[in-house]
This record gives sequence, structure tokens and C-alpha cells, in this order.
Amino acid sequence: MQQAIPYKDLLPAATTAANSGITKLVAENPVVVFARSGCCMCHVIKLLLQGHGVNPTIFDINEQNEAATIDEFSKIIDNPEEIADRPPPPFPTVFVGGNLLGGLDEVMAAHISGELVPLLRKAGALWL
Repeated sequence: MQQAIPYKDLLPAATTAANSGITKLVAENPVVVFARSGCCMCHVIKLLLQGHGVNPTIFDINEQNEAATIDEFSKIIDNPEEIADRPPPPFPTVFVGGNLLGGLDEVMAAHISGELVPLLRKAGALWL
């Protein structure tokens, strides 16, 4: 089973949005899951993705790092104006193909509607 990477190991002390660890990892990996440590819904997302044959990159976020993580999300989301009127994405937060898919509700909705597998294929996370 894949080991989650602690958030504190992800970012150096001073980074910018252009070269931050989160931005680079979201761009380089087909599926990235930011999960709260010990969250059962985060575990559900991990199992759903792994059940589809996806090996997501998983980052455990603890309470002390949530605010910094949410700030980084706002820097890498394609359309920051889109999230201005709504709250920050909840954990788990899933990025597919470098774009924000969303939290548990959005991932489950995509799964139920049949849109998740094509998204995963397009991102290169699935081969079949």
C-alpha cells in the first residue's frame, strides 16, 4: 500500500506559487489527493480511486497545515474567481490531470454519473 507524504515534507519554508511543491506535484501527477489525517471520508476516496486501478499521490494534511494548504490551492486552481464565492474545497481534495476535481461530493457525483473513469483516462491515470 502506498505511504502518504506528510505535508511538512512537501513545501520548503519560503516558496512562491510558481515553484511551490504543491503546484509542481499537482502538475506532475495524474491524480493527487490531499487528505486530512485519520479522516474516514478521505479513506473512502483513496479506496474508490484504488478500486479503479489508480495509484493516487496522497498527502496527509494535519490541522496546523490546513490554512497553508488551502492558500496554495487558491494559487493553482485554474479559475480562482470561480472559488471566490464558495468556501475552500473540503478535505479530501482531489486534483485530476492538474485540475481541481473537488471534494468527496464531486468525486462521488463523477463516479455515479460515469464521468470519473473518462477523466482518469484523459489524465493518464488509467490505461484501459
